[in-house]
Amino acid sequence: MKKIFITLIVILVGFTVQAQEVKKDKNAKVTMKVDGICGMCKKRIETAALKTKGVKFALWSPTTHQLNLIMDERKTDIKAIQDNVLEIGHDILLEDDKKIIAKDDAYNSVHPCCKYRDEVIIKNHEGELKKVKKQE
Repeated sequence: MKKIFITLIVILVGFTVQAQEVKKDKNAKVTMKVDGICGMCKKRIETAALKTKGVKFALWSPTTHQLNLIMDERKTDIKAIQDNVLEIGHDILLEDDKKIIAKDDAYNSVHPCCKYRDEVIIKNHEGELKKVKKQE
C-alpha cells in the first residue's frame, strides 16, 4: 500500500512540474516600435530583424514605426532582435515610453536622409509625402 501511495505522489509531482513549464511558441507574433523615417530605414530595419536566427517574418511601417515580427521563441528572443536593430543605428521605443538609444557610431552610420533624430530631416520627409497641387 505504501508503494502505491508513493508512486501516486511521484506521478502527481511529475505532472505538476511538467504543467508549469512554459512552452515556447514556434510562430510567436511580436511587435515593437522602432524609430526611422523612410523606405531605406524600412529595408535596413527589416533586414536586421530577418538576419536574427529564428525570425521568420518582419514588416516595419514608416508611418506607425511599428515592427511586426513572427519568430521562433525556441531559437531567439526579443533582446537578440533589439540588439541587431540597435547595431544598425535605429532607436527602439518601449511600451512604457522609454527608449533604448542606439550608439552614436551606429546612428552616424545611417544614410544622411535617414537621420530620424534631426527635426529638419523629419520635416523634409513629411513635405515630400504630401501631394502637391498642379498650378494652372
